[in-house]
Amino acid sequence: MRDFKVTIGLEIHVELNTKTKMFCGCVNNPDEKRPNINVCPICLAHPGTLPTINEEAIKSMIKIGQAVGGTIAKFSKFDRKNYFYPDLPKGYQISQYDEPLVQGGEVAGVKLTRIHLEEDTARSIHDQEGGALIDFNRAGVPLMELVTEPVISSADEALKMAKELQLILRYLKISEANMDKGEMRVEANISISKTKEFGTKVEVKNINSFAAVRDAIAYEIKRQEEALDKGEKIVQETRGWDDIKKITFSQRLKENAHDYRYIPEPDLPPLKITDDELSKIYKDLPELPKAKRERFSREYNLSENQIETLIEDMALAEYFEETISEIKVEDKNPQITLIFNYLTTDLKGLIGGEEFNREEIKITPENFSELILLIDSGKISSRVAKDVLKKMFETGLDPHSIVGEDGLHQISGEEEIKQFVEEAIASNPKAVEDYKKGKENAAQFIVGQVMGKTKGRANPEVIKKILAELLKQ
Repeated sequence: MRDFKVTIGLEIHVELNTKTKMFCGCVNNPDEKRPNINVCPICLAHPGTLPTINEEAIKSMIKIGQAVGGTIAKFSKFDRKNYFYPDLPKGYQISQYDEPLVQGGEVAGVKLTRIHLEEDTARSIHDQEGGALIDFNRAGVPLMELVTEPVISSADEALKMAKELQLILRYLKISEANMDKGEMRVEANISISKTKEFGTKVEVKNINSFAAVRDAIAYEIKRQEEALDKGEKIVQETRGWDDIKKITFSQRLKENAHDYRYIPEPDLPPLKITDDELSKIYKDLPELPKAKRERFSREYNLSENQIETLIEDMALAEYFEETISEIKVEDKNPQITLIFNYLTTDLKGLIGGEEFNREEIKITPENFSELILLIDSGKISSRVAKDVLKKMFETGLDPHSIVGEDGLHQISGEEEIKQFVEEAIASNPKAVEDYKKGKENAAQFIVGQVMGKTKGRANPEVIKKILAELLKQ
């Protein structure tokens, strides 16, 4: 098998979380379970109805354009993209063709061609008898389409770009971009060639998870490589992804742009955006993932993996920083490590598999910081800290109250701890014998016995010191 030139371009559709649909006043609610509730004559394409442009959607497009470093068009327009499909009520889609809102830009090192705005289609639901039902709740929802340059060369690179885009959208708060809900849909254009020229392009649709992004692209690359090795020709077509069988399958021959018969949308005015409007939106942009990574590395000296854990969850990162701000000491580095560990393991463990929802967590950053200081100062042991955190999680009480009421302060006095060590030695002669033979695990066993007797309150370092002294006698 020869080396192949792999070329991948992505087309990513994202539903914007505006209050209303793109061209009418119907509620935009992706969580609505009842079919055909959020509909009106405009999004159902009744004769004589006229669309109006959703200003919030335009602002969202400007935000994403600025966030990715694209060029925002001072003048753009909408077009009619004509094609027949059961879930397209008008028989055409209002989209943008030759004058999109955003051109250029970059996400995760992948250069972008354009980002344009259009309306989503309705949703087809197939019943068990082979019939099709249409739910128009989604028809007319603002839909952003991002098109990359054909510069991606692997499934992993495509996956990285898609994940970073989702993060940016969430930081901008213009879409949750949940792939499992269809709020973000990825299509991949893949071509394989044995020369430096592009091969025949194949589009893969129905990619509805990040795992599927990687698997579908990897499968299609392998399929085309094997076909070319056999001397077969690659057909330009649209293929679907079967997430159960983990294969792509042919759906239809690929349409070209001229097949859609684009024409300017006569019922909508051109969009004209001023420098003042762009400047105002730019000032309101939040700190984005790339900048936050750089700052976290610089200010908190965290590893790449630690930073990524925080960056991927905005609420978690916010809580982390608020907790740090409550630490009133000059050198916060020791506490920062403790905050990260207890936040991402112990507290998230209490939450379970749920997202870090600030509104549902009773522990304030101030109380969490107090717990960290109790641990760092040695006033409570790490074992006790877990119990205190659990009670804080359940009650919302501050750690000082819990420690005081339950008598959980760490025991560090040598005389007090010595009697527990002596009892443990007397009760475990076999472990003592093993320790004297050089088995270090035996010492850990005895330390554990003392910790058990003191309910985790004894200082383990003091236990080890006393144990070593007693066993030398």
